[in-house]
Order: sequence, then structure tokens, then C-alpha cells
Amino acid sequence: MKFFIFLCYLALLSMLGFIATDMYLPAFKAIEGTFDASPSQVAMSLTCFLAGLAIGQLLYGPLVHRFGKRTALIGGLVLFALASLAIANSESILMLNLGRFFQALGACSAAVIWQAIVIEQYDADKAQGIFSNIMPLVALSPALAPIVGASILNAFDWRSIFIALCAIALLLVLLTWYLVPARKAHHGEKPASVGYLQMLANRAYLGNVIIFGACSAAFFAYLTLWPIVMEQHGYQATEIGLSFIPQTIMFIVGGYASKSLIKRIGADKTLSILLAIFGSCVAAIVIFTLLLPTASIFPLLIAFSVLAAANGATYPIVVNNALQQFTQSAAKAAGLQNFLQISIAFGASSLVAVWAEQGERTIGLGILGCALLVLLGFMLKEKAKSVANLPLQGCSADLGA
Repeated sequence: MKFFIFLCYLALLSMLGFIATDMYLPAFKAIEGTFDASPSQVAMSLTCFLAGLAIGQLLYGPLVHRFGKRTALIGGLVLFALASLAIANSESILMLNLGRFFQALGACSAAVIWQAIVIEQYDADKAQGIFSNIMPLVALSPALAPIVGASILNAFDWRSIFIALCAIALLLVLLTWYLVPARKAHHGEKPASVGYLQMLANRAYLGNVIIFGACSAAFFAYLTLWPIVMEQHGYQATEIGLSFIPQTIMFIVGGYASKSLIKRIGADKTLSILLAIFGSCVAAIVIFTLLLPTASIFPLLIAFSVLAAANGATYPIVVNNALQQFTQSAAKAAGLQNFLQISIAFGASSLVAVWAEQGERTIGLGILGCALLVLLGFMLKEKAKSVANLPLQGCSADLGA
């Protein structure tokens, strides 16, 4: 029972940033009315949150090294709770946007440290299983959070959404105090901290992180332009919203289906198969957008859904592979990994948005670029594996001689 509660706790930590991103989206119009603000001013609250989310990823690794996981996580969650409370009591759009930035800084503690807890507490195989159980659930956040937010908005007002987020953070503080052990006193020297440049120099780490970021970027490129593409095909808002359901379902299905495949053939072979499926989806998307454009959206919708399944299955593997390279500095490695993933995805989304009016053609080019980046990450990962095997091969040769 305690392990089940622990898994639920880790899942809630992993989803906190996404819940905070999406829960208040239905309240945009109400916030505009409260502060007599323009839509762009309210939309800036999302930009402020994303900026804080990117910057904060790099803060918690050093904080964990200095204060321990429990103290750093509780500090971040308290910051999140206080920022949520400040937003709920804000008297201007400027105060709300500033609160969103600090709310994101607090949310980063959960995003970084839950991964470090898994890596440092379990061996590689057990950690892989936990990542495979939890990461697919993240896909539920963008679907469920706006629904919950709309329900709170209808029953109360938009400020109550942020009070609810504050309550969630306080619950996580209590669970953290109960479930995460305090750091034991060190006898002698503390373990040396690994620098970010050292992490980037590790090909196995960098290759897996690039795969993670580039697969995410392909999905973000699609998410950015898909509503525009559907509008160009004459679809309405309700139909556009419903079109995202298949990808959400397939992401979750892919994440859980990969567990059985990993048990049968191992994580490395499973990843190769998944990236081959990802590549096939990219090829189909390129054909339907650049080479043989189709008048129907359904071939693209099918390709995107299969790509989502491949992504859902790929993420737990590459995250575990990357963080296993630095098990003694897992929080720092997770922070850098998340920063790079967000940066690559944000960059892809921003680039395709510039040529949004080109619709499907821009999606095709954007996803093709992301696929080339995935290939680069895979080559780095494989190069690291071959280099790691060289000493073993040399030893075998010496023994044979």
C-alpha cells in the first residue's frame, strides 16, 4: 500500500507543472474581465510560466546537492503554494504574470526531483518500470486539467483555481515529508558534484537527451499548427478539440505497451524498434504534406496518432538511459535534461509558428527537421555504446591470447 501511495505521489509530482499550465486556460476570458486586460496580456501569463519553467530546471540540481532532495523539494513546493496564493489575491495583470513566473520556478522542483528520487532509490531495471508506469500519465494532464479548471470556474471563480493549486502543493509537501527520507549526515567528504559541461560531454547522456527533446519537439510542432490546419480544412472548434483525443490515448497505450516489449527483448532493442516506427511516421507525414498533399486530414491524423504512441513508449526509456549515467547527481542531470527538452521543443514550436500560414507544409518540414535531430541523438548514443564496449573487446582478445 505504501508503495502504491508512493507511485501516486510521484505521478502527481510529475504532473504538477502540466496541471498548473493548463488548469487555468478556461479562465482566460474571466481574467480579462477582472483586470480589464487584453487577450495578449493574459496570454503573457503562459509565456511567463514557460520562461520560469525553463530557467528553474537548472536551479534544483545544485540545491539538491547542497540541501538534499527533501528540503529542496519542500522549498520548491512551498514557493509554488505561495505564488499560487499570490495569484489568487492579485490586483493587477502584472502581479498575476509575476506570480506565474515564481509559480513555475516552484513547479520545477517537482519536475526535476521526482526523477532523481527514482534514479537514486532504485536500480536501473526497477527505475525503468517506474518511469514506464508514471510518464504515460503525464499525457492525461493537458486533457483533464482544463476540464477540472472549467468545473471550478463554473462553481466558484477563476481565483479558486489557484487556491486549488495551492492546496495540491500543500498536500505534496505533507507527502514529501512522509515519503522522502531526509539526507543522512555525510561522514568525510561529500560526493563531488558533476558539472553541466561534463554531462554534455557524455555521449550516452547527450544522445538520449537529444532523442527525448527532438521527439517532444516533433509533437510540439504538430500541436502548434494542427488547429490552424484543421481550420483551413473547414473544421470548427469542437472538432479541433476532439481531434487531440486519439493522440492522448495512443500516447498512454504506447507507454504501457512498451513495458512488455522491454521485458521480452530489453530496452535497447525496444528503443530501436520505436525509433524505426517514429521514422516511418515521419516519412508518412512528409509524403502527405510535402510530396503528395492530400485533401483529407485523416492520413495525417493516423500518422500523428502512431507517432504519439511511439513517443509515449520512447520517453521512459531515454529518460532512464540518460539519468543512469549520473546516478550520484541525478537531480542535476534531470534538470539539464528537462531544460534541453523544453528548449528544443519551444524552439521547434516557435519556428513553425513563424510560417503558420503554410499549414501542412510547415508541419512536414518542422517534423522532418526534428527527425534529423532524433537521428543525431541515436548516432551519439550508439557511438557511446561502441566506445564503451572497446575495452571489453580488448580484454577478451588479451584473454584469448
